[in-house]
Amino acid sequence: MIMSYTMSKEEKQYLSSYDISKFERPSVASDIAIFSIRNDGACDNIRKLQKKSLKILLIKRASYPYKNCWALPGGFCKPGEDVIETAKRELFEETNVKNAYLQPVGVFGEKGRDPRGWIISNTFMALMDGETCTLRAGTDAWEARWFNIELTQEEKKREIKNDDFVLETAYELRLVNDETKLELKAKVEESKTFRHYHEEVCYQIIERDKVAFDHAEIILRALLSLRNNVSNNFKQAFDLLPELFTLTQLQNAVEIILNKKLLTANFRRKIADYVIETEQMTETAGYRPAKLFRRNVERFYSN
Repeated sequence: MIMSYTMSKEEKQYLSSYDISKFERPSVASDIAIFSIRNDGACDNIRKLQKKSLKILLIKRASYPYKNCWALPGGFCKPGEDVIETAKRELFEETNVKNAYLQPVGVFGEKGRDPRGWIISNTFMALMDGETCTLRAGTDAWEARWFNIELTQEEKKREIKNDDFVLETAYELRLVNDETKLELKAKVEESKTFRHYHEEVCYQIIERDKVAFDHAEIILRALLSLRNNVSNNFKQAFDLLPELFTLTQLQNAVEIILNKKLLTANFRRKIADYVIETEQMTETAGYRPAKLFRRNVERFYSN
């Protein structure tokens, strides 16, 4: 909320003759990398836990530019709407979810990023329990699908000279839809330069396949941010779970995000203060019921 501001008579007079049209202005948009942990296809053995993967929501573009390519959900800001309101509106329109976790990823305004003109995108990462969201019904001109997201990386250069440090990494994104078996691949190179103890990072899309605009870079940066945050603190993983969850579900979510196994005893010790045991149990057939937990709000938001 913007605080009230009282203008002087001189300032009002100045603004009355100010012509903002003298300056070229960009169009402003919000794009959202929506992550969810969802089931992988059907499970033919009720005694086994359903395999899950980290997935991202992509929209097939029905018009130019990048017609028939896949893009992140998003849209242009409406008059009187700030970028967060735009992101929330677009998120609800695509998923029917109002209260998903939203975090800024970055501002993308590089020249030539959009062939339509000067368009600045404020990008966000959204985390949700995707099993409960409802995607907008598809039509001949519109299609939304969840894609498994896999990331591999290779260090290309590591150079240290005096106090300067250069690190170049090549990333490959592999996005696969379970239902259609459609596979998208994109390659992005990251260059980190440390000069005078300050970091500068830049990215270059080497291959985009059918991923529209600069969204391969946005997806990469959102995923790296998610992994880094969860590696340092498990709290973001909770936003990918339902309100009540088992400790196994929570650990699986963290392992899926980080793409590595964790020692159960160590994990449960670290998250013990962040959860509260409830009186409820799972009711899924095929395996032994497990205790359900919820967030310990007092501890969760105290730091």
